[in-house]
Amino acid sequence: YHPDTHRVTTYSMIYRSRTDIIIEILEAANGGGGAIKAKIMYHPFLSHDQMKEYLTLLTKNGLLNYDIHTRKFKTTKKCLRFLDIYNQMSDIVK
Repeated sequence: YHPDTHRVTTYSMIYRSRTDIIIEILEAANGGGGAIKAKIMYHPFLSHDQMKEYLTLLTKNGLLNYDIHTRKFKTTKKCLRFLDIYNQMSDIVK
């Protein structure tokens, strides 16, 4: 139980790396025409401030784009290449 969020958390959720969180955000935004902020925040269980920090980082680095009309974050070609390389590396390390 994490008192700041009033929800049950697992050991692995508490000690996720920055990379793990980024991958979860990118996967939440990948497919289905993108993702709204709520989905991005709740999928990896982020606070609103954390979500804003990560979305800023990912958009500045060209991994996500924000569509004003649909109000969704969408993955870019650069993001898809990054996810592909990350998944290949994960397979090698396993």
